[in-house]
Amino acid sequence: MKTENTVWHTQVVSKEQRSAQKQQKPCLLWYTGLSGSGKSTIANAVDALLFEKGCHSYLLDGDNVRHGLNGDLDFSDEARVENIRRISEVAKLFTDAGLIVSTAFISPFASDRQMAKDKLAEGEFIEVFIDTPIEVCESRDPKGLYKKARAGEIKHFTGIDSAYDVPQSPNLHVKTAEQSIAACAEQIVGYLVEHGFIKESK
Repeated sequence: MKTENTVWHTQVVSKEQRSAQKQQKPCLLWYTGLSGSGKSTIANAVDALLFEKGCHSYLLDGDNVRHGLNGDLDFSDEARVENIRRISEVAKLFTDAGLIVSTAFISPFASDRQMAKDKLAEGEFIEVFIDTPIEVCESRDPKGLYKKARAGEIKHFTGIDSAYDVPQSPNLHVKTAEQSIAACAEQIVGYLVEHGFIKESK
């Protein structure tokens, strides 16, 4: 339910001014993929590269956000939708600040990813599909989650007993089983340069 008796206040400093100050175009790198696919690892590698280039960026990691902002949510389908709704609102605020934002969430439902995209200006939402076969994700299983899901200890686990809508037309298609983390990160940063979000010299 929306709060009543509130009015949106226009800020004195505009989004365009903040972007110009940072000498970059704001955008949202929306990493999506199965648990263990490498979303957080690659997002961190990209964030490190952007930092080295002098860019202004911030990474919103799925696990970290669930420790605070979304600590009240479970992993039911309804809670997943609310999880993405909240984080997409936060990401929008960060892009309004002129930042290059990364979000590393499974975000299994195409409708939720579309919802996040619809909140941003045209061209600012960059869907990054971390395409790693479930067999590879399960063999990695860094948190032991697949093992628990197979044993029935975790319910609503994406790829096991909860669906994952594979992106049909992602802006970036990254295959971690075929490339190194460094190569994947360079692919993504190269996209940002090619499409004018950051400058080659940065």
